[in-house]
Amino acid sequence: MRKLGISILLLAAAAATCGAQQWEVGGLGGGGGFLSSVAVAGPIGSATAGFQTGAAFGAFLGHNTYSHIGGELRYAYLQSNLQLSSSGSSVSFTGMAHVVHYDLILRTTRKNSPVQLFAAIGGGLKVFRGTGKEAAYQPLSQFGYFTKTQALKPMASIGGGVKFYITRNVSLRTEFRDYITAFPKELIAPAPGAKFGSILHDFVPMAGLSYEF
Repeated sequence: MRKLGISILLLAAAAATCGAQQWEVGGLGGGGGFLSSVAVAGPIGSATAGFQTGAAFGAFLGHNTYSHIGGELRYAYLQSNLQLSSSGSSVSFTGMAHVVHYDLILRTTRKNSPVQLFAAIGGGLKVFRGTGKEAAYQPLSQFGYFTKTQALKPMASIGGGVKFYITRNVSLRTEFRDYITAFPKELIAPAPGAKFGSILHDFVPMAGLSYEF
């Protein structure tokens, strides 16, 4: 968590030095965990390991420096229960995740246009946490084991969305992000002889309101 705190400070410093002309603050809600799994090859058979869909909540501080370019410092909480599935059966383990990242925002129209399409690309950190109760026996243990621990991973963020101005300062936005990390094998530990995929994609659609000042 110390590394996470240092990273938040560095990201905040990066945002503060961008020479913003107009600031924006907002909140978002939606879901995460869509298509968030990797393939598992076991000694006998195959499976998938990953995360169930769950609620997502977030907030951001943005700056609109130029007509078509801006940036956002973002935080999101994701309800991310762990899951192993094979041959029609599955087993889960409660979990959650925190993401902190800074995105460069590229707009197709000027910042004062009533409707804006935008793309986002950036990076940060994702903290995975397994919060369930470990058990001596677990179904599908021939593929992996759930653990009550946490893992901190570097993260890439890509996405985009649409922004609609309700008033001069208030806007509604719908968007998605793809959070890309290495798979957290600390939380779902591979069983002997099992091989997990290495890259995890977490697709997170969200919607919310923002205020510019």
